[in-house]
Amino acid sequence: MSALLGVIALFGAPLFAIIAAGAMWGFYSSEIDLTVMAIELYRLAEMPVLLAIPLFTFSGYLLGESGAPGRLMRLSKAFLGWFPGGLGVVALIACAFFTAFTGASGITIIALGAILYPALEQAGYEKNFNLGLITTSGSLGLLFAPSLPLILYGIVAQQAGGNISIKLNELFLAGALPGVLMLVLLSGYVVYKRRGKKLGGKVTFAEIRQSLRESIWELPLPFVVLGGIYSGYFAVSEAAAVTACYVLLVEVFILREISFRQVPVIMRQSMVLVGGILLILGVSLASTSYMIDAEIPAKLFEYVQSHVEGRLTFLLLLNIFLLLLGAILDIFSALVLVVPLILPVALSYGIDPLHLGIIFLANMQIGYITPPVGLNLFIASYRFDEPVLTLYKSTWPFFLLLLASVLIITYVPFLSLWFR
Repeated sequence: MSALLGVIALFGAPLFAIIAAGAMWGFYSSEIDLTVMAIELYRLAEMPVLLAIPLFTFSGYLLGESGAPGRLMRLSKAFLGWFPGGLGVVALIACAFFTAFTGASGITIIALGAILYPALEQAGYEKNFNLGLITTSGSLGLLFAPSLPLILYGIVAQQAGGNISIKLNELFLAGALPGVLMLVLLSGYVVYKRRGKKLGGKVTFAEIRQSLRESIWELPLPFVVLGGIYSGYFAVSEAAAVTACYVLLVEVFILREISFRQVPVIMRQSMVLVGGILLILGVSLASTSYMIDAEIPAKLFEYVQSHVEGRLTFLLLLNIFLLLLGAILDIFSALVLVVPLILPVALSYGIDPLHLGIIFLANMQIGYITPPVGLNLFIASYRFDEPVLTLYKSTWPFFLLLLASVLIITYVPFLSLWFR
């Protein structure tokens, strides 16, 4: 049956259908009533945190269609664009912020690429450097709240980990320092490449004042979301609702950059993504239940334990596996398919589930620019009309830096667990 499902997948069958068919066949073979599938879907609908996924996604799409990316760029440039490499650092920070809200679905490259690429070109940055910087930046921000993959990992891990309780606010905190580490390493490389070059331009108080005035409505957003969650004033789902209402109010009613006619179109586009994620998540929960009943994680643990000695070796092999996985599978599919399998094994090696989540997402982030099929490579190739081989070459230095950061994140768990 597994071989048949593999063949069907190669012919282009939807992922959710493959997962659902595998779960149904497993339950049928075990003589378990298939109504258990409906029970798992209902269990998914009972999760209060599930509301955060469509609301944060809708907010990100609204921001992408508005003038917010341009205002964010101008504000960052006013404060950081004056020193050598400053504009490159601005690009990294702006993309990381934007990806945190849009979920690294390629929107960052498409929305900010049109602004960043000509700006970097005019500032004298080399073409290949610009391509590599923007392509890499498209997946930065996965570790920052309220990243959709962070939320999804929390949901899947709680379902797969039995008695494990993962609070999303703790998961958001766990991703903060590792995300900053990645930004710092990449920013250091940008500044190094621009050493000896002329300054980006003088800082004028008039420009700072003007950029602050333009961004006055977007500036409170991260403070409202993160401050509300970390202070305990908002639950994650409530913070998502506040974010969606706030962005809708600002972009449609106050700034009027998005018309009433555009709102249903944007809503439909964002919900197509959400619908796909929820469908895959629903059937994967059923698949996870079957795997637990069939003791597949336990068998996998026995196999790994008999071949892998020690926690450090396991972590190294895990990174290699996740890096390859991220290159061939999108992050949402990887989360729902692989986390239920590796989580019990990782726990047996004494790896904290929060630390595992950050390792997982950091590797998936690199997967977006890992040849041969990293998603961002093809999005950037289409967006800038450049051969994919050119993108491979352009992203290579950034890939190595991100790989180094993943190794640091993996072997220095304090970065993910500093708040405990």
